[in-house]
Amino acid sequence: MSNPNRRPDDGDGTSIVTKTRPKTKRPNLYRVLILNDDYTPMEFVVLVLERFFQKGREDATRVMLHVHQHGVGECGIYTYEVAETKVTQVMDFARKHQHPLQCVMEKK
Repeated sequence: MSNPNRRPDDGDGTSIVTKTRPKTKRPNLYRVLILNDDYTPMEFVVLVLERFFQKGREDATRVMLHVHQHGVGECGIYTYEVAETKVTQVMDFARKHQHPLQCVMEKK
């Protein structure tokens, strides 16, 4: 009885079996952004960047100044689930400290 999955012999007693690997799709990435407002203290924004985005003091200050001058600044680029979690954490932390800081995510 023949096996329908087996390739014919090439004549020297060996046969070739090829396997194809399915291509895995890379997950979509999302930018997490902080929006400027007139009420949240700059030092609080630096604290948020250090605490939730693992920025050093210098880098956090640079991002905070960019937000202050341009109205928006990028905190990092993450997969959907991570970005969503970071946005929620920042918004909850800001609310807890009675600041109107806004944090959003957008597809890269």
